[in-house]
Parts: sequence; structure tokens; C-alpha cells
Amino acid sequence: MLRRSVEIVFSSIKMTLQELWKNKLRTFLSLLGVTFGIFCIISVLAVVNSLEQNIQNEVKALGTNTIYIDKWDYSAGGGPDYPWWKYVNRPSPKYEELKQIKERTPSAKYAAFKISISDKIAYENNQLSGVNVYGISEEFNDIQPVDIAHGRYLSDAEFSQGSPVAVIGNEIAEKFFLDPERAIGKMISCRGKKVTITGVIKKQGKTMIGGWQFDQSVVLSYRYARNIMDQRRADPLLLVQGQDYITSKALIDNLTGTLRGIRKLPPTKEENFALNDINDFSDAISEAFVSLNIGGWAIATLSLIVGMFGVANIMFVSVRERTSQIGLKKAIGAKSRIILTEFLLESAFLCIIGGLVGLTFVFLLTKILSGALEFPVYISTSNLVLAIGICVLVGVIAGFIPARQAARMDPVDAIRSK
Repeated sequence: MLRRSVEIVFSSIKMTLQELWKNKLRTFLSLLGVTFGIFCIISVLAVVNSLEQNIQNEVKALGTNTIYIDKWDYSAGGGPDYPWWKYVNRPSPKYEELKQIKERTPSAKYAAFKISISDKIAYENNQLSGVNVYGISEEFNDIQPVDIAHGRYLSDAEFSQGSPVAVIGNEIAEKFFLDPERAIGKMISCRGKKVTITGVIKKQGKTMIGGWQFDQSVVLSYRYARNIMDQRRADPLLLVQGQDYITSKALIDNLTGTLRGIRKLPPTKEENFALNDINDFSDAISEAFVSLNIGGWAIATLSLIVGMFGVANIMFVSVRERTSQIGLKKAIGAKSRIILTEFLLESAFLCIIGGLVGLTFVFLLTKILSGALEFPVYISTSNLVLAIGICVLVGVIAGFIPARQAARMDPVDAIRSK
């Protein structure tokens, strides 16, 4: 049985290739719809999935299972409808709250405090503006890793003593010293004070959601930074990462009770803080990309329907041209299901050829886009399997009626039709 099935498959493929070669223009026009349909759906899915994966990776880089404690609610949106009046008078997070959060919240694995400003820095006669100057506490690196390419990170002693040392971003190091490695040990001026560079942060590249932008940053210890910054205008922020065994929602519940206790809020009073869950950003991004995928599917469906009619046309012509062969096969004992299977395989194979051509164009497109964009565009294995699956499905649907027509032929009438 298996051997017979293999013979049928190879026989169908051989006949299909012969028909394709004999009628090149007809085949090209008929398969164009399938090719274009596969190109549309897989190219859209490849670009959208790659873009979504890139953004999701950037969101994860903000800290996994992490809550940002701020007076501003990040999920409230922006624009004219943003209720800024509700948040502007809330108290900003304070460094003194950090110790109490760690003591009162067993579900918190790490907690850190951050202040930041955008300012100018200088080295000798060179100056850069719009640099992110961060002042961070000890556990910041456990929540948001700062990978060092050259030199070293700030030491525990430098954190505790508030030493005038810093790590700087790769872009700053290149602009000041050309070779980032040469930055180690040099002194830059930050808000009128000299700080020594201990390390250069690994190059991050451009991000689509903003984030920490470490390439254009100077990172100081909080105890030093508080002496050169006005903390009221330094965008203070508390970051809390939960234990591995706890969900972000449970961590939020625990932090809500902790902060209400720290700020002595009575039960009837509304919270004067916002707990922003990084996981919510990830979910919102996934929802936003659903509509893009739907758009790709809609375009591809129309193209595949056109392609389906083209393939059906080829199959009807193929059945008509091979009527006598079909009659001869049935006369010597070929069953109707064998004839049906043979033509369905031929139809599916036709669509697979069209799909492979479409995938070739998608592959070329991904190479072009990967060079033009700031992130790699790729065809995932699931998209390849999806493309082949769609081709087989379209082939079976398009070839079913012609195949059934061939399977139901009377052998005598079919042979006489010659």
C-alpha cells in the first residue's frame, strides 16, 4: 500500500511538471495569485513578528517581573485626555522609602531608586548636550543590567561612599575618545563637577520605545548624584522586582499595602502613587499587533482566492486533456479514490510551487529590510510551516471539483472521447 502511494505521488509530480513545461505562460498566470498571496501573508507576518519581537525584547530589557513606582500612571495614555491634574500634585517617590519597601515586602527580590536629568557634559574642550545623567542605588543593576564593555561597573564602596566616578555610554565614549576603551580613567565634567570614568557600557543600539538609552548616558551612584541634582526635578523613580515565585499582580497587591502603610494613607483615601507593571506594556504591544496581522491576512486571502481559481482552471484543463488516460486507468482497474488522490496531489503540488516562489521573494525582502532597519527581519519556522500548509489547503480546495470530475468518469466514455 505504501509503495503504491509513493508511486502515485511520483507519477503525479512527473505529470504536473510535464504540464507546467508544456504550458509555461498559462501556468505562470495561474500560479501568480498563489505566489502573490503567499508573499503577502508571509511578508506581513515576517515583518510584524520581527518588529513585535524586537519591541518585546526592549520591554523585557526594562526589567522582568518589575514594578515601576511613580506618581504618574503610564497606562493612562497621553494626549489631551491624560488626567495630569490627578497625578501632578502627588508626592514623588523618595529614597527613604526604599529601605522600608525592602523591609515590609518579603515578595520583593530587589528594589532600587533612580533620579535622572538631561544635561550637558564636557571633556576638555568638547561638549555634548542632551545626555541622560542617572543617579542609581546599589540594586539597580540587578533589576536593569548595565552591561560593561570596557573597564568595570561601580563598586559597592563607591556606591556607599558616593564617590565621584561614573560609567558612560558607548556613544559618548566614541564622540569624546574615538576608541571607547581609551575612556577608562579619564575625567569628564558633569554639572560642573569632575567625575572619573571607570567603565564604558556595552553598545545598545537604537530602541523603538525609548527605554533607558544607555548609549547616551552617564551613570553615577545615587549618593553622589543627589549632591549635584535637584531631586525635586530629577524624575525620581522606585523600581521593585518580585521574587521568582510570585507574579507581578501579587507583587502589586503587596506593594499597595506596603506603600499605603509607609505614606500613612487611611482606608478611605485614594492611593497617591502609581504601580506600573512592565508586563502590561508587553500585553498592550501584543494586542496592537493583532490588527496588523489581520490586515495581512485580509490582503492574502483575496490573492489566494484569485490563485485558487487559477489553479482550478489548470486542473480542469488537465482533466480534459487526459480524459482518455483516465478512462484507460479505470478500465484496467484503477479505483475512483486513486484517480481523486492523484489529481488532488497534482493540485497541491502546483500550489506548493507557487508558494515556494512567493517564499523566495519574501526571503529577498527580509534581507533588504534587515539592512535598512535597526533590527533583524526573519521568516520563522512557524511561518514556513504555515505557508506550506496554506499551499496544500488551497491546492486541495482548488483541485477537489476537477479531481472528483475525473474520478467519476465512465471508463468507456472517457476512452471514446479520444
